[in-house]
Amino acid sequence: MAALALSGVLDIGKAAKPEEEVSAAAQLASPTSFALAPVVDPAAYSAQNFGVGYGTDHHQDVKFAKGTTTLAFKFNGGVIISVDSRSTMGPYIASQTVKKVIEINPFLLGTMAGGAADCSFWERNLGTQCRMFELRNKRRVSVAAASKMLANTMYSYRGRGLSMGTMVCGWDETGPQLYYVDDDGTRLHGNVFCVGSGSTYAYGVIDSNLRDDLTVPEAIDLGRRAIAGAAHRDAYSGGWNNLYHMKETGWEFIGAVDTNDLYYHYIHKGEGGGAPLPPPKPTPSDC
Repeated sequence: MAALALSGVLDIGKAAKPEEEVSAAAQLASPTSFALAPVVDPAAYSAQNFGVGYGTDHHQDVKFAKGTTTLAFKFNGGVIISVDSRSTMGPYIASQTVKKVIEINPFLLGTMAGGAADCSFWERNLGTQCRMFELRNKRRVSVAAASKMLANTMYSYRGRGLSMGTMVCGWDETGPQLYYVDDDGTRLHGNVFCVGSGSTYAYGVIDSNLRDDLTVPEAIDLGRRAIAGAAHRDAYSGGWNNLYHMKETGWEFIGAVDTNDLYYHYIHKGEGGGAPLPPPKPTPSDC
C-alpha cells in the first residue's frame, strides 16, 4: 500500500503513457456508464438525497425543479410527435430553445421529459445500442426492441436518482409503434402518451379530438393545438413547438412554431377568428 502511494506521488507531473491516453479517449468517445456515489449503498443514498418524485424531495438540499410538455399519438398515417422547448429551474426560465426530440436513427425518435442530462445521455446511448444491433444482425432494430433496451438500462439504474419520462416512437415491419419508458424501468405500449407538467392539459385536447382516420394536416393541427393548450395553462411549458411526423419512409420534421403564435391562433382568437400562423421554421428550435 505504501509503495503504491509513493509511486503515485512520484508520478505527479509526468506525462501520461500512450496506452493511458488511448484508454481515456476511448472512454470519453463511447461512455456506457457513469460513476455511482462512493458509499456502501449507492441506491439508498441516492433515494435519500436525490429523490425525483413530486412531493418527495422537500427534505433534500438538491431538488429537481422540472417541467415540460411532450406528446405523441398514433393514427392511420403514422405517429405525430409534438413537444415544447422551454427549460425551467423552478420559476426561472433557463432556455426557450431546448430540442426535446432526440433523433436516434432515421426510423426512431425519442422525447425528453425530466432531467435533460439523463434523457440526452441515455437516449444517445440507446442510439449506440441500436446501431450495434444493426451491425450484428444486418437488419434494423424494431421499436419494441429499442424501447426494451432503454427500459433494461433504466431498470439497472433504478433508484439511483435518474429522472426520465421518455417516449420511443418509430416505424418498423409491424407499422407505426409508440412506447413510454421511465426511470423506474416501466415500459408501456400505447396509442397516446403525454408526459410532463403540462400533460394533463394536452391529454384533454387530444382525447377530445383524436381519431384513427385523421388526415395528416388534421393530425399536425391536433399536435400543435395540444401544445398550445399546455403552454397556455402550464407555466413550465412554452418556447417553440417542434413537431415531427413518423412515416413508413422514416421521420420528417414538420417545423417549429412559436407557442405565442399558437396561442393567438388557437386560444385567444378574438372577433375575427384565430390569427394565421406564420410559416414554421424548417429547423428545430435549437438551430
